[in-house]
Amino acid sequence: MSAERYLRQTMLAEIGEAGQRRLRDARVLVVGLGGLGAVVTTYLAGAGIGTLVLADHDTVSLSNLQRQVLYSEADVGKPKAECAARRVAALNSDVAFEICRDGLTTDNAGRLVGSCDLVVDCTDNYPARFLIDDTCAALHRPWVYGSIGEFAGQVSVFQHRQGRRYAELYAERDALCSLPRTQRGVLGAVPGVVGAVEACQAVKLLAGFGELLEGRLWTIDLLTLETMTFEF
Repeated sequence: MSAERYLRQTMLAEIGEAGQRRLRDARVLVVGLGGLGAVVTTYLAGAGIGTLVLADHDTVSLSNLQRQVLYSEADVGKPKAECAARRVAALNSDVAFEICRDGLTTDNAGRLVGSCDLVVDCTDNYPARFLIDDTCAALHRPWVYGSIGEFAGQVSVFQHRQGRRYAELYAERDALCSLPRTQRGVLGAVPGVVGAVEACQAVKLLAGFGELLEGRLWTIDLLTLETMTFEF
């Protein structure tokens, strides 16, 4: 681990050398490598997370490039998990990568979540988030939640010290999971903002400093620049 690489991070009293070692020793599962996942993966790799497990079943499409900043035109049609690992490995050779091209499924969720210290949700649908919630609750793993749409986004933390659940925030599971999958517009910079907040929550949780959004939901509307934090 290069001391120079992480100098601006270890200079922070809240992190220091001890916090950097905790980041180095951590394994983080990133579920979804779209707009949020591209940002989260980049910042976690830059921070020196020891191992990133990247799960996504999708391939890169041309319409992704407006907001999914890990990919290029040359990646169109290729698996996102492989493209993301290749790009981010070039950013930081200290980080190990594991790839799951199947994404997170009911068959592999226990294995993937159980092998990691933290899960970061970068998905775009309710069934995936409830699967993360159930698996993290069963295995006692914390996870960072994020979602975006149009000009807005939100972030929270579940299954940490308080044991709070996503199912507490969104109690209408059956109704939400039965909603049809629809594509919504999104401003390209929105996942940049929300993904950065998710990455910050992950680093704070793993290094052991600062306040987390457990039991609270942070929201931002980039159309009005209004931010709010709700307790639940």
